[in-house]
Amino acid sequence: MANSNSTQKSWGGQWTEDKLDCFQKYVKAYLTIMNAYRDKNEWELIYFDGFAGCGDRKREGEEEQKMVTLFGEDALVDDLHVYQGAAERVVQIEKEMRGFDYYYFIDKDEANITRLEMKLADYETTGRKIFRAGDANAELQKLADCLRKTKYETKHNKLAKALCLLDPFGMSVKWDSILAVADKGIDLWILVPTGSIVNRLIKNNGELRFPDKLEEFFGVHRQVIKERFYEKQVIATDLFDTDREEVRKVKNIIGEIDQLYRDQLGEIFKYVTPEPLVMRNSRGLPIFHFVCASDNKTAVKIAQQIINKKQGK
Repeated sequence: MANSNSTQKSWGGQWTEDKLDCFQKYVKAYLTIMNAYRDKNEWELIYFDGFAGCGDRKREGEEEQKMVTLFGEDALVDDLHVYQGAAERVVQIEKEMRGFDYYYFIDKDEANITRLEMKLADYETTGRKIFRAGDANAELQKLADCLRKTKYETKHNKLAKALCLLDPFGMSVKWDSILAVADKGIDLWILVPTGSIVNRLIKNNGELRFPDKLEEFFGVHRQVIKERFYEKQVIATDLFDTDREEVRKVKNIIGEIDQLYRDQLGEIFKYVTPEPLVMRNSRGLPIFHFVCASDNKTAVKIAQQIINKKQGK
């Protein structure tokens, strides 16, 4: 009989494969469309991976250790095995078609990014591969500055278009960073830790754990978060019908977390996948939602078709 660890790794591996398969299919579709117009429209294409890791199945870094310390490794064992960078898959696409002009691989852990650079050294790409050890939020601000420029201000007299993957562990992506890159010709894929991390910060008794972090993540005030995630219930306390009111989480809390984040994305992007790729733990509970947002209707339509096929719809 297989031990529990091997079962968990197999489960996590399957969901990781599903996530990467969806994204890889999307990258191919994205390049197919962009390649048909890039020369005529003078576009330079950028691929940006804000949490590239080291290219291995499981990343180990500062954010992961913080989450393990906070919630315990046993509580996160399924979550930890979901992560694997898409870098190798993306650069391999150049074997089939013209790729990106620039590949940006970012990771806060310098050891991770060094290992990834070594791992990808043998892959020849027409585009320039750039590896940076730094905070993804700061690098997203730099990306926004690049996308904000007109073609007359860019080095090669071309407009920049970007495909961005944000696959963090935990709530590392600040809403201000998402806001910075919106409305700038970017297609965004982001892994949202709905049941994995966010749900654990919403206590059953009506209190928010680390409310500042939740505000930073969702981009709304904590009162809005409370109103969205809690409901009042009347509890009968004795034979004389003396009732009291208690605050409890809404029943479909993980679905509400997903909906709030997508509602927020919908405020700054024209289109958001209505049904993200749902990733579940070994008990069948949703822990992540993989979401695509863009100002291009066709982009999100393609993303949703890929997700639907992966989920058997």
